[in-house]
Parts: sequence; C-alpha cells; structure tokens
Amino acid sequence: MKTLSDYWRGKRVVVTGGTGFIGSFVTEMLLDAGASVRVPTRSRRNAGRFLAPEVLSRIEVLEGDFHDPRAAREAMRGQQILLHLAAVVGGIEYNIKHPASIFRDNLQIFMNSMEGARLEGLERVMVTSSACVYPRHCLIPTPESEGFKDRPEPTNEGYGWAKRMEEFLGESYAKEFGMSVAIARPYNCYGPRDCFDPERSHVIPALIRRIWRDHERPLRVWGSGRQSRSFLYVEDFARGLLEVAEKYPKATALNIGSDEETTIAELVGTLQEIHRELGGDGFEAVFDTTKPEGQPRRRCDTTLAEKEIGYRARWNLKAGLKKTVEWYLGTL
Repeated sequence: MKTLSDYWRGKRVVVTGGTGFIGSFVTEMLLDAGASVRVPTRSRRNAGRFLAPEVLSRIEVLEGDFHDPRAAREAMRGQQILLHLAAVVGGIEYNIKHPASIFRDNLQIFMNSMEGARLEGLERVMVTSSACVYPRHCLIPTPESEGFKDRPEPTNEGYGWAKRMEEFLGESYAKEFGMSVAIARPYNCYGPRDCFDPERSHVIPALIRRIWRDHERPLRVWGSGRQSRSFLYVEDFARGLLEVAEKYPKATALNIGSDEETTIAELVGTLQEIHRELGGDGFEAVFDTTKPEGQPRRRCDTTLAEKEIGYRARWNLKAGLKKTVEWYLGTL
C-alpha cells in the first residue's frame, strides 16, 4: 500500500467500522502513515477477524454499541478525526427484504456518531456515503449533482435514503455548528476480506463463492447480464476515503470510483478466464431474468475527484478479481 501524506502522522483517529472489510484496510493505512487509531466495536472478538495480531497490538479497541449515544460519545473523547465507515447493508436480496431496518440502523449509528463528534470537539469528520444514493435512471457517467434527484434505486432504497440523510446531516452540522466535514460517495467495492455470506454478499463475492466453493454448474446469475457497475478494488476505496477526508472538507459529496464500466456478463466472463488460469475447467453461466438485477447502469463520473484531489483508481478489474479469488481460496 502506498504511504499516505504526512497529514495523518500523529493524528488521533477514531474509525467506526474499523475492524470490518473496508475499515480494516483504512486502519492499516492509517497505522502505516503514523496515525494513532481507535477502533470501536460491538464485540472485541470481532477485532481479530481481519486485523492481524501485530496490527491489533498497535491500535486501541474500544467496546461499545453505537446505538447508545453515550457509547458513541465515549469513543470520540480525546480524538481529533472521525472516519465513519460503520454501515448495515447487504446484497440485492437482503436490501429488498430489510429496507426499514437498514435505514433505521444506519441513521441511528450515524446520528450518534455525529453528535458525539460535535460534543467532543473533533476537528474533522469524514462521512462515508454511497453510489446507492443515485436514482435508477441517472446520467451516465453519473456526476455528483444527481445524488438527490428522484428516489434512490428501489432495490437499495433503504440504504440509499439512509446515505442521503447522512450526507444531509453532515452538511447541516457543518452549516449550523461550523464543523469540518468531508463526504465521500464511493462506488461498488470488492476485494479480500469481503463478505461471502450467501445471505448478505454483493455480486462479486457471491459469484466467487458459488464458482469456487459451491461448484455451482451451470452458474446461475441474477438478471440479464446487461446491467453494469463501476467496481472499485478495496485498496483504491480505502485510499480514496482517506484522501477525501484529508483534502476535501467541503461538506459536499465527492464521487470515489473507477471510470471502468463493466456489465455483469463481462464480470462473469472475467471470472471464467481466472478460473481457467487457476487450473479449473470451463463452466457455463446462465442468466436468470426472473431475478432482480438492481440499477440498470452504473458508471462513476470521476471528473471532480481528479480535479479536486487528484484521485484515480489504480487497480483494474481483472487484477483485483484475481487477488480476491486467491485470498478467498486461502480461507477454504
């Protein structure tokens, strides 16, 4: 991982979600940059899931449930920067079934985090939003100005509305209380440490599990295969969050993503190539149009991020997928 700027050296940073998939990469990057890191978690047992013992020994793990505003405020005490990554979300099926609980839980955790940061006088807060704020039929590539047009994509509506409200609250805290707030709006993340639980996983880990672990033949893929995404490798995602937090505290959202648009059919084709390269036989894929496929197209407009903070994704999709598959195979 490339070293971050000297901005982070010596900073006291609290990272909600810092033991999770993306947060663990953020935590490691911050340590490499010389920051002092506090990671709140609902259970200390979760802390060692992705963070190695040598990493755990260098951070402060603080147990607490952020549904309780007192726990949130306690986590902020003595810190300078809040990076809010904690989130409740899943794949299409999970999101369709749980819009209310997803909206409720994300907003409760976020509101308590923001208020704790305000009361404890933190010098900066970074809000992690999502491309799920965008409506189904948005401009392609999608600029930040589309973020509050129409309703969010229906299959992600609970999460999309939660993230819109997090953006609104971050902007409002900056306006009313003078807080320094950065808002990152990242696209579809994937990579090592992703969630491979079939009940909650997104499309890439779900396909990887079914190809390499379940040996599903033929592979049944939800939707037509024509729906597209801008997939972002986890190291690019984590670095993007930190660069937004450092360089763009303007309380307005900044897209973080790749300008590489990939259809699900192309994604499956790339996984077929990797499967053969790793010694597997070819497998057939069948597209099930009776299943929901989510937003028809996603392609990140990276213009503003490139202009304002010089951000560009470094990993192409095939290289990131191969790294992810190799990591997953090592867990079996």
